[in-house]
Amino acid sequence: MKAVVFTEYGSPDVLRLQEVPRPTPKENELLVRVCATPVNYGDLTARNFANSAFNMPALLYLPARMAFGWNRPKINVLGSELAGDVAAVGRRVTKFKPGDAVFAYVGMKMGANAEYICLPEHGSVTLKPANLAYDEAATLPYGAIMAVSLLQKARLQPGQKILINGASGGIGGMAVQLAKAYGADVTGVCGTLRREYVSTLGADQVIDYTEQDFTQNGERYDVILDILGRTCFARCKNSLTPNGILLFASFKSRALFDMFRTSFFNRKKVICTLANEHVDSLLLVKELAEAGKIKAPLEQRFPLEQTAAAHRYVEAGHRQGKVVIMLNHTELGGVQ
Repeated sequence: MKAVVFTEYGSPDVLRLQEVPRPTPKENELLVRVCATPVNYGDLTARNFANSAFNMPALLYLPARMAFGWNRPKINVLGSELAGDVAAVGRRVTKFKPGDAVFAYVGMKMGANAEYICLPEHGSVTLKPANLAYDEAATLPYGAIMAVSLLQKARLQPGQKILINGASGGIGGMAVQLAKAYGADVTGVCGTLRREYVSTLGADQVIDYTEQDFTQNGERYDVILDILGRTCFARCKNSLTPNGILLFASFKSRALFDMFRTSFFNRKKVICTLANEHVDSLLLVKELAEAGKIKAPLEQRFPLEQTAAAHRYVEAGHRQGKVVIMLNHTELGGVQ
């Protein structure tokens, strides 16, 4: 089968299309024929891990570097989310059958930039939304897994006000849509080029961070969700309601200290959390997508052999929607 492989860290030029052995599913695994897989922030970071910014506490850097590979990558095929068809199943698989259309989150193991991939039956995989094409469905799993878990930690209620700092990315974009589905008033913060995109996701207000500092606008929010750890409690505390929560998806040691301190001495709280990779998050987003409450705005599609070009396009920072790699055994955009 064909796969896009990289054996050294670096620019998109390290990505190469190669023939590799097709995997064989174990007794509890599915063999999935990949139809679409998006390029997201995690792909860019993993491809150039040795030179990428590390958005977690310094204590986790060494374990992360060892997991990904110190001088050369241990993971050689990128792609952490996908949509495709079940091609075969192991003898103990009962939830899926050949021909099922699925979408899935692979996580740090990656491997979706290939024609086939094996997934555990009880992993983060389920039937894709019936009303979405493969390319649309492929963009949802990562954001679903992360955003659902984060908003559950915040216990967001209908009518509450939430600000999402970093509203145009995979997690932030899904958080905007989920918060609206929960009945919250949503403010999204993003750059100039993506203001319209965040509006199409359903944000009630959009703040351009190049023009306005949300901490200075006089508004108060029940929840501030910071996707990339770009702010801190000292800056945000006056923008929180008396029982407000500052919630971090990515965080440094300072945020952990603020979480510890506010847990004892403040009504306003800081929460640093890692998402639970559970299939229930996919099931919830599938249900919302089929009800028309979740969108998957696409901007650009690239064939597998142009994966490096797709990385360059995303890395340039000008995209306003999702960028998806399509594999040649499916038609672009068709619902199947």
